[in-house]
Amino acid sequence: MSEDPLGPLMAQCRERVQGVLDGLLPAADTSPERLHAAMRYAVLGSGKRVRPVLAYTAGLAVGVPWERLDAAAAALEMIHASSLVHDDLPAIDDDDLRRGRPTCHRAFDEATALLAGDALQTLAFGVLAEDEANAPSARIQMVARLAQASGAAGMLGGQALDLASEGRRLDLAALKNIHSHKTGALIRAAVAMAPIAADTPEADAIEALDRYAACIGLAFQVQDDLLDVEGDTAVIGKASGADAAHHKATYPSLLGLDAAHAAAQELVDSALAALSGFDDRADPLRWIARYIIDRDR
Repeated sequence: MSEDPLGPLMAQCRERVQGVLDGLLPAADTSPERLHAAMRYAVLGSGKRVRPVLAYTAGLAVGVPWERLDAAAAALEMIHASSLVHDDLPAIDDDDLRRGRPTCHRAFDEATALLAGDALQTLAFGVLAEDEANAPSARIQMVARLAQASGAAGMLGGQALDLASEGRRLDLAALKNIHSHKTGALIRAAVAMAPIAADTPEADAIEALDRYAACIGLAFQVQDDLLDVEGDTAVIGKASGADAAHHKATYPSLLGLDAAHAAAQELVDSALAALSGFDDRADPLRWIARYIIDRDR
């Protein structure tokens, strides 16, 4: 692959997972209508869809057809969307804007948003468990991997550590621990879905892909921290300066802007090095690594 057609490829992945999600989510006109409408609002709005894109592009790298990753891609996005709904609630970040429009609890109400986030989590695991495109053993592994990545040992644990850190001065190791759980765990799970779906996954490939995912997961959060300082609210789709308002520890607050940018670049370089043993089928993963720190939202 001599060119870098990441834009069209990401658009293709987004369109595909959007169709899968639309078919899996309950119809807005079925009872309970308000809950179902909130679930669809939270998931089907505009978004980067980084986690589904990673699942599909990891599939390209290891030769797994996309139809065997549709359920995983949708489940990952449901879990991610549920976390955003909950994070935006007044009890946590109290945000009014998400993806350029009112947050779920502002568009509906707090109770409905809370229930919608919960319902998206349970639906995600049901989707994986009932996925007939993969063997039962692969489905079990996917469910277990997503549960670990999204629960107390992963994303939710990272969110708890993040909340506990507000107003405290952290060292770099503590900050990395928060980010590797809060953001990195679900990104690592996204990349892991393709090797799980593969008929004969190679141990070396699994390990290399996980190293890649760990690096870009951390880089993604570093870039989010930078965008909170340097980004434009109209572009990033949420209020900038929120981290400072909540007195959260971030890479820019701990290292300074220049060093935070350098840290993000170093992580991307490490991610690319992890893919050195892969052929050009892994080029989309390489492009995504660079996109992670070049994006403006």
